[in-house]
Amino acid sequence: MSGWNFATVWDGIAEIVPDRDALVCGERRVTWGRFADRAERLAAWLQQEGGLEPGDKVAIDLTNRPEYLETFYAALKLGAVPCNVNFRYQADEVHYVLDNSDAEAIVHGPEFAAVVREALARMPEAARPRALEAGPAYERVLAAASAPSSRPGSPDGDDLIFLYTGGTTGMPKGVMWRNDDLYRALWASGHPQRPEPPDPLAAARAGKRAATVLPAAPLMHGTGLFSSLSVLAGAGTVVLVDRAGLDAELLWETVAREHVQLVTIVGDVFARPMLAALEEHPDRWELSGLRAIQSSGVIFSPQVKQGLIAAVPGLTIVDSLGASEGLGPRHTSDASEEKLESATFRVSDRVRVIDPDTGDDVQPGSEVEGLVAMTGNIPIGYYKDPQKSAATFREFGGVRYSVPGDHATVDADGTVRLLGRGSACINTGGEKVFPEEVEAELRKHPSVFDCLVVGVPDDRFGERVVALVQLADGRGLDEPELMEWCRRTLARYKAPRRFLAVDSLDRSAAGKANYAALRRRAGELLAAEATPG
Repeated sequence: MSGWNFATVWDGIAEIVPDRDALVCGERRVTWGRFADRAERLAAWLQQEGGLEPGDKVAIDLTNRPEYLETFYAALKLGAVPCNVNFRYQADEVHYVLDNSDAEAIVHGPEFAAVVREALARMPEAARPRALEAGPAYERVLAAASAPSSRPGSPDGDDLIFLYTGGTTGMPKGVMWRNDDLYRALWASGHPQRPEPPDPLAAARAGKRAATVLPAAPLMHGTGLFSSLSVLAGAGTVVLVDRAGLDAELLWETVAREHVQLVTIVGDVFARPMLAALEEHPDRWELSGLRAIQSSGVIFSPQVKQGLIAAVPGLTIVDSLGASEGLGPRHTSDASEEKLESATFRVSDRVRVIDPDTGDDVQPGSEVEGLVAMTGNIPIGYYKDPQKSAATFREFGGVRYSVPGDHATVDADGTVRLLGRGSACINTGGEKVFPEEVEAELRKHPSVFDCLVVGVPDDRFGERVVALVQLADGRGLDEPELMEWCRRTLARYKAPRRFLAVDSLDRSAAGKANYAALRRRAGELLAAEATPG
């Protein structure tokens, strides 16, 4: 094998522990032997009926169900490229991803059939991907497969994986990961002192107990997918909850029933409902097997971490620095810490904070804002977008970095203080305001369940800082109190000038905010207030 490839590793694991569970979803249990066999049968259909060759793209439009990872595995067996489709997308958006990725096939859930049909109908027949619907049709394909797939050579480290990301500040972009780079990056993120991955089959041969992970975040996003790939590479088990949104009680029931050791989430948008369920039913679930909750992508408030640690004895909270464009180090918290803080990371040989124009390091303690740059094993770029690739994947001093747009400062001791993603930055009166910084303070108020901060057009200041607030149960909106709360710890220009109560913040399934849509919504609410009658 030329470099690490997930399919080759999984084939080896399936031979050693064929009877161990690889995937669990409700009453469905897929052993490692069946996982490999079902992926092989699907690969045979994709090759023989769909005509797929190495390098062709296979789109996946599914919720967290076994077919997602089976399709991913099948594509890699062929040397084809698995490509995620956000299951919340409508026909225009699905059409864009299929067209942009040059997909040759799509496997989709039955609930998305109408959207997929509409998207496919807009494509020329010659360029239209072959569609397969999960359920009876999918099972018939697997049952009828008669010959194994074949490809020139075997899966290698240069085979690609696409991860489409973005869409809130532009069209989605396909991040291109080599198998070898992603495999190594996932290992290095959890084992910074041991950069070279070990023999993945040794533990399986020794009969060691493997990890069990429940990705609460969707597999269509990096947080859910990456944690699943990492655990499967260790011969572990992925426990899936086949829901489009978070059902906190169902999640905890599943964690207890399957003795899940690791749950992966996306910050407060998952953690707050999970904590609320534990506080409402303090003795309902037996969670002694749960070792860690890992988060990446958005703010994970210290008080929410503290609540989870108090509710689940022995729990460790793991914050990961990373994005679809690169994986950084982790920060862990547990009950031994007297006071939990927001996740902090340190400058290292893999993580820098740089001046975006010169590539020079921001001086520690200078309070100068820079951009987080990560090196090591990173993607090769965005598919069919050399301009954005050049802007994000940059070389400084002969070293290649991923610079996805996260702003930060560096304390005198080398601690990196994340400020937020620059694309959502608010410019008010010449001052920059990063929404995540304001949101972190606002979420500490007892009346705030969730919030998002946006900039709306303002004749005087260019933009006004406005907070959309989802209130905690039974709480009312007190704008002066919330404003004073923010001004206790933030510069006055950062404090929202208005607070608007909303029933929902319409986050994505991965907890991400569509800041462009929320800016429009805030503007409409303010305009409605100003309209007489």
